[in-house]
Amino acid sequence: MNNFDVIVIGAGHAGIEASLACARLGVKTLMLTLDINSIGKMSCNPAIGGVGKGQLVKEIDALGGAMGKAADACAIQLRILNSSKGAAVQSSRAQIDMHQYSRYMCKLLKGQKNLAIKEAEANKLIVEDGKVLGVVTDRQEIYAKCVVICPGTFLDGLIHIGLRHFSAGRINERASIGLADDLKNLGFNLLRFKTGTCPRLDKRSIDFSNLIRQDGDVTPKPFSFSTVKLKQKQIPCYITYTNKKTHEIILANLDRSPLYSGRIKATGVRYCPSIEDKIVKFSDKERHQVFLEPEGLGVREIYPNGISTSLPEDVQVRILGSIPGLKNAKVIRFGYGIEHTVVEPTQLYPSLETKLIKNLYLAGQINGTTGYEEAAAQGLVAGVNAALRLQNKEPFILDRASSYIGVLIDDLTTKGTFEPYRMFTSRVEYRLILREDNADLRLSKMGFDLGLLSKADYRKVENKQKGIKAGLDFLRKTRISPDKKVNVKLTQLGSAGITRMVNLEELLKRPQISIKSLKTIHRLKSGIPESAWQQIEIEVKYSGFIQRQLKDVERFKHLEKIRLPNGFDYSNLSGISREIREKLAKFKPLNLGQASRISGVTPAAISLLMVYASRPKGRFLIV
Repeated sequence: MNNFDVIVIGAGHAGIEASLACARLGVKTLMLTLDINSIGKMSCNPAIGGVGKGQLVKEIDALGGAMGKAADACAIQLRILNSSKGAAVQSSRAQIDMHQYSRYMCKLLKGQKNLAIKEAEANKLIVEDGKVLGVVTDRQEIYAKCVVICPGTFLDGLIHIGLRHFSAGRINERASIGLADDLKNLGFNLLRFKTGTCPRLDKRSIDFSNLIRQDGDVTPKPFSFSTVKLKQKQIPCYITYTNKKTHEIILANLDRSPLYSGRIKATGVRYCPSIEDKIVKFSDKERHQVFLEPEGLGVREIYPNGISTSLPEDVQVRILGSIPGLKNAKVIRFGYGIEHTVVEPTQLYPSLETKLIKNLYLAGQINGTTGYEEAAAQGLVAGVNAALRLQNKEPFILDRASSYIGVLIDDLTTKGTFEPYRMFTSRVEYRLILREDNADLRLSKMGFDLGLLSKADYRKVENKQKGIKAGLDFLRKTRISPDKKVNVKLTQLGSAGITRMVNLEELLKRPQISIKSLKTIHRLKSGIPESAWQQIEIEVKYSGFIQRQLKDVERFKHLEKIRLPNGFDYSNLSGISREIREKLAKFKPLNLGQASRISGVTPAAISLLMVYASRPKGRFLIV
């Protein structure tokens, strides 16, 4: 049968979340993949999370996505990054058994109701009257009401190893050429981006004896809010460094680098540069860190994170031989660079539907991002919106004040990107209230209302919310007297004694006092989960900052609520420059908030738009 509600092209991290979201929302879904054995494959590093990325995974989980649960099931080392800093910038990261992860996702997809998986190459979209109707594969035509494209680096992928290059979407896997050509013919503005990966090493050939051992957290915290216990064995990583000899080898061979010989013309990843880029751009650095990360339990592949390269194979061998611990390292697979095609993301609505073709959605690296987490987040949103379109419901749009996912998509669709986009906490204006630890409190109601989050998981969130309220009430109502025993304990904790009766909330506001130490001063209310106490501590300690940020959010939401007429002809507006009119016509902002974030749109133009938008029935006043 060749008729489906939704076709999802691609079985990477975006394609997985998109397919699961559609199927779980009750629409008949087909996932197309070039190779069913490559579902959920980690093309680059064997890790999930990281600074800014951990927040995305937590939010995917809170909305009912799969990545967080899969990471917990396959994690071999878990750590909280920035643990010594404030809660707003703390991020989870996990080393993953990448082979187990792929098997986990494959099993999950095959067992999902309403979801079929088919091996085929999507070569062309079936489009009539500006609306997608299906896909032409290398085998047949398949019809659908919506299509979600999640091709990763496969869209006209070109691999570089030294001055040798060849067509591929990933090493030993063919690229998708026809679909890239079709998108161009359909009128999309396309870009070329570049990313890369490290060589893989044989663990048995590495000398770990003098390297720095890096263990995970003593008490690891899971990604998923529903994970009760982590069952996987935790193992260490190791750290080594490049040196002067390493740098000399690289500099002496730049003429053989596709990056520096001009073979690669695409834009690379700014925040995850190749080792060649590091040596050239940071010439003052005497060494660069290399993390030796295992790719799984019981496997011999080691991923030397930090030395992504597209230099020739013989140069890669010499580079490795110059690094402590890697003198005799044997290469299982060499590193490479890959160029791939990207659709300029300002051609998308915040729902990730294209402005050019109705019912066509794009997610993942095709939108200019880099990273598993950014891809999965987009896949979830695109899949949900494809399903909602078929149910004649309003699109699901997350804004900048609600989530990291909202920031990610808003950045892409209103600002665009001319280099591979990576999520960081620094991109998020309201990061004090958009933390990892409260993603469930922020987003689970949305996930439950959509039909993605189970009743059992949502009930846990409701219990946590009740616990937070009960705990805060207890701290505010419970007062203690300035007796000798209390003051001795406060002094031992490095805090001043009290001279009057105070409630426990006042004590917790002190920088020296934590929930843990407060328990030594006064017995706390029982029956409140530890996760609730964590929230309570953050809310009490940061209450002033949080309140100020909430006021900023209210101002932000005011602009977001002022909608702009769909399909309005901005060319008729006077009082606004031609450049701004052209940008408004191109980007088609849905509201004043989005319009204000378009590069070059001035505050004066927003003020005029606000006047126009306030006219009866949303009609603009032409002056």
